[in-house]
Amino acid sequence: MTTTPALTNLPSAALVRPSLNGPAGVPFSRLLRTELRKLTDTRSGKWLMTLIIAATPIALVIMLFTAKSGSLTYDQFVNITQTPQEFLLPALGLLSVTTEWSQRTGLVTFTLAPHRGRVLRAKAAATALLGLLAIAVAFAAAALFNLLGIALRHGDGSWAFGFGGFRDIVIVQLSGLAEGFAFGMLLLMSTAAIITYYVLPTLVAFAVNTVSSLKADKSWFDLISAQSPLYTHDMTGQAWVQMLVAFTIWVVLPAVFGVLRVLRSEIKSA
Repeated sequence: MTTTPALTNLPSAALVRPSLNGPAGVPFSRLLRTELRKLTDTRSGKWLMTLIIAATPIALVIMLFTAKSGSLTYDQFVNITQTPQEFLLPALGLLSVTTEWSQRTGLVTFTLAPHRGRVLRAKAAATALLGLLAIAVAFAAAALFNLLGIALRHGDGSWAFGFGGFRDIVIVQLSGLAEGFAFGMLLLMSTAAIITYYVLPTLVAFAVNTVSSLKADKSWFDLISAQSPLYTHDMTGQAWVQMLVAFTIWVVLPAVFGVLRVLRSEIKSA
């Protein structure tokens, strides 16, 4: 009669479940690819990415044929691309988080990858990569339309922009993306997060511009006002400090509480 060696000496708990310690687990690169696929393969993701990519040339075409020839410069073409991207890019960050709860896919996601912090990092990285891609497309499209402005409208065609211009625009767009991501983590429901993100900053901006006692200091707590110098590329030392304070209020604090909520929230399948 044969016996199974060694197994009889193992603790019963070791026979029931394997250890979760050690290097085994889902590689971060796979999590990143999965989150990228979620953002581009779903119906909402495809429509959103299509809108982000399509809205940029539409805005550029309108400017090409309506603006004065002296205004057709690379700087102005880049500025006109910011309007659709400022409106749509934050939704990309927001939906990357809320769809797990709104469409109730979180149970599958966090069962296959139980370390929620790693999943959040993968979502943030995937969102940032797609955001940078959209920004790069905007820069390239602006260059193309600047050439078209020279050829078709005898536009000014100036290429003056510089490193500071690229830096400032990237900061504006990525901060909006991060703010949307933070609001998504904080609220976890698509409808609530979208309404809060698009309505609350607008109400605050309206309040600080109408209340005289707040207007003088609005750049310290209103992110829209704090980022205004970025569009004209004339940031001063005080302007950077004001923007960091406003960024902390609107992005860092919601992100901190949002991470805590994601890590502690109950995942339901129905």
